[in-house]
Order: sequence, then structure tokens, then C-alpha cells
Amino acid sequence: MEINREGYILGIESTAHTFSIGLADSNGYPLDSVSVAVRPLKGGIHPREAADHHAEKAADVLQKLLKSNKLESKNFAGVAFSQGPGLGPCLRIGASVARTISQKWDVPLIGVNHCVAHIEVGRKTCGCDDPVLLYVSGGNTQIIAKMDGRYRVLGETLDIGIGNMLDKFAREQGIPFPGGPKIESLAKEWIENNPESKLADYSLPYAVQGMDLAFSGVLNAACNLIKRGAPLGAVCWSIQEHTFAACVEVAERALAHTSKNELLLGGGVACNSRLRNMSEVMALERNAKSFVPERKFCVDNGSMIAVLGKLHLKHDDITDISNSSVLQYLRTDQTPILWT
Repeated sequence: MEINREGYILGIESTAHTFSIGLADSNGYPLDSVSVAVRPLKGGIHPREAADHHAEKAADVLQKLLKSNKLESKNFAGVAFSQGPGLGPCLRIGASVARTISQKWDVPLIGVNHCVAHIEVGRKTCGCDDPVLLYVSGGNTQIIAKMDGRYRVLGETLDIGIGNMLDKFAREQGIPFPGGPKIESLAKEWIENNPESKLADYSLPYAVQGMDLAFSGVLNAACNLIKRGAPLGAVCWSIQEHTFAACVEVAERALAHTSKNELLLGGGVACNSRLRNMSEVMALERNAKSFVPERKFCVDNGSMIAVLGKLHLKHDDITDISNSSVLQYLRTDQTPILWT
């Protein structure tokens, strides 16, 4: 297949609860995505049910994206998809859709690393060059920096991702998925109405373990505070203050270890205003800069997959059908960085 490096890249994201198809233009800049998400009325995300949802919605999402942007197959240079990490059944739907489009449109297929896509969409939209990434999502929490041609994981969660922890806490309190935005609003309301509140009155475990993090103990302790009669708003405030401070502490240590001066936030939890503020304060105190993409590029979206797909395509790094199986446990540092 002759590789055409011009034209749009289609990006398909299906790692978890969101199915999204987005675009990167001929310069590799992300455009808006069309996204649909599973919203369970109770409990968490069931991988098979989410996959069924993605399969059902895929055709409509694609048609809506093409129609709203007045695009046809001839406008595209390739189709990228999240090859991993993520929920296996969900990943397989995205991969299957991408293979079909690749063959039907006769464009290259490009399997990409979901975690790396969060970094590259942030670099592209924020204008940072060589940041430490604080990656805070439902499925993962990592502190990442580029060294020796790879994005290296300097620290990560030892149990559950911070977004998963927040969603589980919310679910225990009857707050529907996703729980993070409601926790944020309750925390803000609490501290505005109770400015003299002290964290010592709603103490939670220390989440830092060297360069790593652990959130399951925080989750259990927060639920126990509620059982002992602590106000929900106070515990929401405390859980944010404790866990965000832990994340920012490890990120600061990573900046010191690597001598870098840029911090980039990525992942769905990076939408949280309090985390953004804490990161900005830390960076300012270190004479560094804190960057965060628009919220639409923090959450899982097809456009970030397209951005990374464009970078791979520029270096003729495309995926053969025989190598396009999903990689559910793909690590951030398994992807060679060819473009920086």
C-alpha cells in the first residue's frame, strides 16, 4: 500500500466506557470527536455490556462525524485505533471497526498506545515540549517522562487508578457514574460553606509509596468516615485534598529527578479544577510550568488517537492486519517514540 501522509486521520477510541471517533487534520492537530458512553444505572462498567454498546453505536458515530465535518473516505490518509491498554472486549470492537474502515477505504491501519495518546494530544494542544505527565484516569495513574526514546513510567498506582477509586467511593454513596464531577462539586460546596475545616478532622491514609501511589486504603478509610457520621461533603473534600496532594507530590519528585520544567496533566481526572490548581501552585514554586489540555481532550476521545496515529504515519509506522490484535495490558514504555 502506498502511504499518503496528507489528509485527515480518523481515530477510534474504545478502551473502556466511551466509544469515540475523532479527527486529526493534515497538520496533526486534533479536531472535535463524536463520543457516546455507557452510563450504568448501578454498579460499575461491565466489559461485555460496554462492548455491545460500542458495537451498536459505531456506525452512527462514524456517520455523524463524517456528516458534521463534510468529509468522505477520499479525505483520509489513515485510520488509527486504541490497541491497548484497556478492557479486552471493548478494545476488540474498536479494532474491528478500524480494520473494516482501513480495508474499505484502502488506507493504512495504525494501532496506537492509549496512554501515549494522552501525552501527545497534550503536547500538541498545549505547546509543551518535554513534560513530565501526571496521568490520572479511571483505569490508571502514572507519572511518566521521556527518556532514551521511550515514555518511562517513573511511578504508578500499586492497586487501582485514582478515577476508579473516586467512582467506587461515589457508588458507595449512591452517586451515579461517573462520580468524579459530583465529588468535585460537593467538595467545593463544603469548603466554601465551612472555610475553617481542618483535614485532621477527616484524616485519610497517606497514598504515597516512594514514587508510587496506592488508593484502596484511602477508599476504605473514606467509606468508614461516612459510616461514622462524617458529612459527605467533608469527606469528598478530604478525599480530593489527600489524593491530589499525593499525586502532585510524586509529580514534583519526578520533575526533580529528571530536571524537567514542564508538567502536563492528562486523563479524565485532569478535568478536576482543584487538581489543576494544585499542579499550577507546585509548578510555580519550582519555576516550572503546568499545562493541561481542554477538558474534551483530557477525557478519552478519538481525536487523541488520531493525533498519535498521525505521528506514527509520518514515520511509516503502520500496523499490518496480522499484528492488529488488541494488547489489553500494553505498557506505556512499550511504544518506541520515533517522532521526538
